[in-house]
Amino acid sequence: MILGVIADDFTGATDVASMLVRAGLRTALVIGVPNGAPPAADAIVVALKSRTVPAADAVRESLAALRWLQAAAGVEGLRQCYFKYCSTFDSTPAGNIGPVTDALMDALSDQPNAGFSIACPAFPENGRTVFRGHLFVGDELLSDSGMRNHPLTPMTDANLVRVLQAQCRRRVGLIRHDTVAQGVAAVRERIAVLRAEGFGVAVADAIANADLRVLGEACADLPLLTAGSGLALGLPDAYAARGWVQPDAQAARLDAMHGPAAVLSGSCSLATNAQVAAWQAAGKPAFALDVRALARGEPVAERALACARAHIANGPVLVFATAPADALKALQAELGAAEAGAWVEACLAQVALALVNAGVRRLVVAGGETSGAVVQALAISTLRIGPAICPGVPWTQAERAGAPLWLALKSGNFGGPGFFADALAMTA
Repeated sequence: MILGVIADDFTGATDVASMLVRAGLRTALVIGVPNGAPPAADAIVVALKSRTVPAADAVRESLAALRWLQAAAGVEGLRQCYFKYCSTFDSTPAGNIGPVTDALMDALSDQPNAGFSIACPAFPENGRTVFRGHLFVGDELLSDSGMRNHPLTPMTDANLVRVLQAQCRRRVGLIRHDTVAQGVAAVRERIAVLRAEGFGVAVADAIANADLRVLGEACADLPLLTAGSGLALGLPDAYAARGWVQPDAQAARLDAMHGPAAVLSGSCSLATNAQVAAWQAAGKPAFALDVRALARGEPVAERALACARAHIANGPVLVFATAPADALKALQAELGAAEAGAWVEACLAQVALALVNAGVRRLVVAGGETSGAVVQALAISTLRIGPAICPGVPWTQAERAGAPLWLALKSGNFGGPGFFADALAMTA
C-alpha cells in the first residue's frame, strides 16, 4: 500500500476513491476504522463520519484511522497520507479541517519532509476552483453559492486562507496560481520559502486539472496532503514516476448487477433539489418524507415503504426529504437543525435496510450524512470502487450477507439534473 486516505464523510470517501481508480490505482474503501486485516490495494480509503462531529471527536477518529493505515502498510511504511474533505471546504469556525490537519501533522512529525502540507479543495471538473486563495463554485464565490445556506456547515467566507487560519494552530500561507502555472520546480521553491518564513500549511490555487497534476508531483514526497478529491488525479502519475506503483487499466471493474432499484435523498443542496424535481417531472414514483410527522413520532418510514413496495416491481422509486432553502430554514427554526437532520437520517436508514432486505440490489443515496447513516444501517464494512457516474461519484459494490449490492453514494452538490436516472441506466 502506497497511499492511505482519511475521508471525513462517506460520499467524500467514494469521491476520492473514484479519482484514484480512474487513474489506475487499485483502491479499497473501508467503512470506519477496521479491526481486521487490510484488503490488498495500492490505496486504502478509510471513510469516517467526522465532518460535523465535535472537533475533538474528529481528531480522535482521524488519528485512529492513521494508526490503522500505518499498521496496514507493513514494514515498508505508508508513503503518504491524504486527509480528504469536501470540495466546498465544509466546516465551521471551530473546525474540523484545521484541527484534524494539525493533529495529523503532529502525528507524522517524525517522517521525512514533515512540517508542511497544502490545502487544496479544488475540483475543476465539478466547477470548484481556487484562485488567489478564494474558492469558487462555478462562477460564484463560495460565499455567494448555495453553500451559504448549508444546514450544518454554512460557508459565508470564500477566503480559504482566512477560514483555515481561524481553525489551525499553524500559520497558513498561499501558493498562488501564477506560481503553480510555472510548474513543479516553482511550487517546490515556493514551499521552501514558506517553510523558511514559518508557515506550516498553504492553500494552493488550482483552476484546471493540469494544476492538480503539478501540485501532485510537487507534493508527492510530503507525508500529508489535505484536499478535496481533485488532487488525487495528480498523484498516481507521480507515484508511477517514482516506481512505487504500476497503474491497472481494470481497476474500476465490478461484477454485473441487476435487480430492483431505489433512490434515497436526504440532501437539500441546489443540485439535489434539481435532481428530485427532474425525477418527479418525468412522472416517476416518489414519496416525500414529512419531517414534522417524524418529529411527532408517526410511522413515516412505514408509509414510505408501503409506497415503495407498491411501485418497485415496475421500476425504481424515490424516497426523499429534499427541500428548498426557504422550506428547510422554516423546518429547522421549528424543530432544530440537528434534530431535523437526525430524524431524516434515521428514517432513510430504516427505509434502506428494509428495501435491501426485501431484495433491492441497486441503491442510489444522495447526501453525505444520509449516505453515512445508510451504510452504517446496512452494516457494510468494505466497498469496491467501480466506474464513475459523473465526476466524483462512482458506483460501488458491497458484499452483504452473501448478496452483492451496488451503491451510488452522491455528495449533495454533485451531478446534473438527470443524475438519478443516469446512474440507474448504467446498471440496467
